[in-house]
Amino acid sequence: MALAVLFVLLFTFLLLGVPVAVSLGLASLAYIMISGLPDVLLIHTMIGGIDSFPLLAIPFFIMAGHLMNTGGITTKIFSFARALVGWLPGGLGHVNVGASVIFAGMSGAAVADAGGLGNVEIKAMRDAGYDTDFSVGVTAASSTIGPIIPPSLPLVIYGVMASVSIGELFAAGLVPGLLMALSLMIMVAYFARKRSYPKDHGIDLCNIWLTLKQAFLPLLTPVIIVGGIATGVFTPTEAAIAAVCYAMFLGLVVYKSLNWKHLVRVSMDTIETTAAILMIIASAAVFAWILTSNQVAAMLGETLLGITTNKTALLLIMMLIVLAIGLFMETIAAITILVPVLLPIAAQAGIDPVHLGILLILNLMLGLLTPPVGMVLFVLSEVSGVKFEQCVRATMPFLIPLVIVLLLITFFPQIALWLPTAVYR
Repeated sequence: MALAVLFVLLFTFLLLGVPVAVSLGLASLAYIMISGLPDVLLIHTMIGGIDSFPLLAIPFFIMAGHLMNTGGITTKIFSFARALVGWLPGGLGHVNVGASVIFAGMSGAAVADAGGLGNVEIKAMRDAGYDTDFSVGVTAASSTIGPIIPPSLPLVIYGVMASVSIGELFAAGLVPGLLMALSLMIMVAYFARKRSYPKDHGIDLCNIWLTLKQAFLPLLTPVIIVGGIATGVFTPTEAAIAAVCYAMFLGLVVYKSLNWKHLVRVSMDTIETTAAILMIIASAAVFAWILTSNQVAAMLGETLLGITTNKTALLLIMMLIVLAIGLFMETIAAITILVPVLLPIAAQAGIDPVHLGILLILNLMLGLLTPPVGMVLFVLSEVSGVKFEQCVRATMPFLIPLVIVLLLITFFPQIALWLPTAVYR
């Protein structure tokens, strides 16, 4: 009875537009009161859910991304990507994808990519005569590379929830992220040929060298983060702090594009974003505890294993469940709820938790590109001035290559696992 009330209240609140964190907290509180459990359990479980050292990486990665955007570093990245791949047919589409790959190694968040690079990319493509739907679609799709290529905020949260090495998760995300970029560039090439989009420019080695020199120091950011973690110099949390220090050094000392007023604004934006994320994690921790204590994971596991014991088939079923939830729930909340449910099933079936993590995050990225939640679509609608409905239609074709990559990683786990196996195991 109490469990039924929990789910009914949760979905009712979500349908009414109540914020996810509040919906989870209120539904969990109702369950605790109906079950006769002490009210203080809610607070204790929420505090326990965020009392984790690796979660300290979240505000620092967020701040690093804000510093890069505010300091104008994204413009240098875009210029370098434009010089590097702009000579291809549909050049600015390829530039869009390439810039997202580079920025992914600095921010670790799809919304930061869409909000930071999106404005620059869409304006450049519009000025060059590209269709608005193509410009918005490729910008939205390429932004989802951010949480796959390290560093990645969702992978940090998954690692904490699943007690999996964050270093292994970061290593596992590199190849799938590059595969996503390649698939999107193939899609761009298809549209470029179909619509006769021009090359942005010819091959200019001098321009490539000039923009590389301008972007060289920002390009060292992912090297510092990923290299530091892989070599054991940094923990992921320490790497996030190093990224912030390096971004401040670039903005304040090298480029002099930041001042103390900018730092105050960046700090406030970071606090606001971090507070929202941690509130979701805290509320979802209570919800996850309720599901675990009621053995929902065990019951679901028995049901799925009763259908099939084939690992690939189980993964496909789990991915359908994740996709359905991702359509209606924000990424971080979905991770904190799904991990306690899916991880035991994966363990019973012999599915590697690192492989599961990459699939889970990539699947949830599709939710950022689909209504009704679609956070990336809302951000791009605001940035580009295009209606939300038009953003949805523009993005639909670019879901095809992303789904293909998801299926490839599902059927061929070594795509994700060979690098962490080589480095860590």
